[in-house]
Amino acid sequence: METHTNVLLVTANVGSLFDQVGDIEKYWLQEFSTVYKYNPRFIALHFQEVGGKNYRENMKHAELFFRTIENLPEMADFNRACVYIDSDYISDNFTALGSMYYIHNSLKNIQQYDFNVKEFKAITGYNKHVGSLEALTTLEKEKFSKNFWPDFKWSRKGYMRTRWLIDDQALDLVNIHLFHDASNIIAYNSSPSVYSLNRKRALKYVMSRISDSRDSHVPFFLFGDFNFRLDTLSLVQNLCLPDMHMVNKVKKKNSSSEVELITFKEIDHDHQILQIETKVFDYLDKALFSKNNVKELLKFDKEISAFSETITEEDIQFPPSYPYSEENTKPEEYMKTRCPAWCDRILMSQDMRDIIHRQENNESNVVYNTLGPKVCMGDHKPVFLCFTLKTIAY
Repeated sequence: METHTNVLLVTANVGSLFDQVGDIEKYWLQEFSTVYKYNPRFIALHFQEVGGKNYRENMKHAELFFRTIENLPEMADFNRACVYIDSDYISDNFTALGSMYYIHNSLKNIQQYDFNVKEFKAITGYNKHVGSLEALTTLEKEKFSKNFWPDFKWSRKGYMRTRWLIDDQALDLVNIHLFHDASNIIAYNSSPSVYSLNRKRALKYVMSRISDSRDSHVPFFLFGDFNFRLDTLSLVQNLCLPDMHMVNKVKKKNSSSEVELITFKEIDHDHQILQIETKVFDYLDKALFSKNNVKELLKFDKEISAFSETITEEDIQFPPSYPYSEENTKPEEYMKTRCPAWCDRILMSQDMRDIIHRQENNESNVVYNTLGPKVCMGDHKPVFLCFTLKTIAY
């Protein structure tokens, strides 16, 4: 008999939440409570940058924040949980990832995979793992080696995987954090950018790891902060040429020259339209990145296309998820630090799409959106996916 289980997936880069404790946390919890209207029976939360930049000081607060989530009134009927918080910042394998899974008391037949003995096991009670996660067998965690990005002195980027069996349906849930764009000017230099190419290498590695022969292939979700960016060179060329002229400001560094500022101005009026620096992307027309322009902007969202044969995604109908203002009075504005982009994503294997239940001629039971569009949630808006999983109960 085919059965249906409501599932909620959420991904959130919470770095600025812990760096600015206060109203952001209040709004975060308030907005998270709104998704219970979708009546989830299995909840998967994937966090990145747990503890923020000052993780040594903030990690204890992070643990309190996660406990607050568990104590929300809406969570009262979730009687089982598996929580993994990589908070061991002394370790060389520290990723600052957090994966939290909650199971409603009405969901009877659910098991978790043990990667050591290669079998599923029943879940009882609350299973919390905070600190070092290296010895766990129900989790695979890996920090990317320096080979992926040798110019970075240090990075917390990596991935974390768990495997589940709901009734007869097995699926992998992978929490992932890929490399960011360190410089807007370097990102503008080529199409695709050097950063995009390195993200591609890292994602290709994760894809090969979760589909290799060590464990049988099952449908999967990859959700986290992919740091996918719009193709900056193509976007700027589309926006600023041929009606504008470009001016480069060059600084001398030892015996070489280096561009430190790029501006685009109207040819006739010398009016500045765009300014690009290492950590500045200031485009005059803010409406460009509004919800009304999503379809046009997605033409420059190219990084997922290299994996189109194996990975898919629900249609994006929300504005870029990053970088929003961290000021409470400007929750719908972007900071002028980066070109807005859909960094935070919920992707799935092609065969995963086949086991999502969709109402005939109406896909309203599948919801892909951001949390807190009108309140400050930090520099990243969390992204969620609600859907109904098709299973067979025996």
